[in-house]
Amino acid sequence: MGRRAAGGIIEGAAAVLVMLSLESSAAAQAPGRDDYLKNIELCNGSSRISLDARIDGCTAIIRAGQRSTNALTIAYNNRGNAYAARGDYDRAIEDFDESIKLDHSYAKPLNNRGVAYLRKGEYDKAIEAFDEAIKLKANYGEAFANRGEAYLKMQAYDRATRDYDEAIRLNPTLEAPWNGRCWTRAITGPLQAAMEDCNKALASGSKSAAAYDSRGLIQLKLGNFSKAVDDYGSALRLDPKLASALYGRGLARRRLGDEAGSKRDIAAAQTMQAGIGDEFARYGVR
Repeated sequence: MGRRAAGGIIEGAAAVLVMLSLESSAAAQAPGRDDYLKNIELCNGSSRISLDARIDGCTAIIRAGQRSTNALTIAYNNRGNAYAARGDYDRAIEDFDESIKLDHSYAKPLNNRGVAYLRKGEYDKAIEAFDEAIKLKANYGEAFANRGEAYLKMQAYDRATRDYDEAIRLNPTLEAPWNGRCWTRAITGPLQAAMEDCNKALASGSKSAAAYDSRGLIQLKLGNFSKAVDDYGSALRLDPKLASALYGRGLARRRLGDEAGSKRDIAAAQTMQAGIGDEFARYGVR
């Protein structure tokens, strides 16, 4: 569906999509090398450091050929994260592969490789990577959430729900599985349980268009058309090009007698995503 492009990280979803944060590689520091310390700082970059600078810092560490395998493992993983954030998923996957080769016990690049495949729409490969990450780290809530997203993309709703359940059990503070399970339950039911999941995500201070979009679908199915318009409007304020929110709001407006508003929303949604009406029909709303 238009609201959830692969990965999120996913377009219009809580991010969804979960790419792990860059980690510290302090153990890899080379004494007396100010430039090397600067590269470590860049490679471990915060959101205030540009992606190009982060990539350059990690590349400098990799090219320096330091003796610490741990430093190289983290540098490749961090550079892969930066490439993925830039949308260069093929180069990201290459770096995650290198990180995995250097340390077969390191679960994070396996998860991150899965996210890159998820964003590319290669769901089987994504699931394989998440499977491997979970084998290494059985309590890996982020990997369960990401695998749930991959199953959701494949419309394997039961398996997606099980993974979201496990992600929530392992780490109830994660936003992504609450959003993902909300959307899955909005499609399949039960609607009240879906509503609780959406409310949980939004109560955490979520700024995710997907959470409002999911709750809009629930309201639409429940016949709460004014509330559906409100939730879809909130989603569109966060993501004005969210086709599913436009289409859903159009359906809700039609039920409220606003034919002009309904036609505008539905036409705009259909321009953005062909066949969106068929998808809503499969979800039980027309």
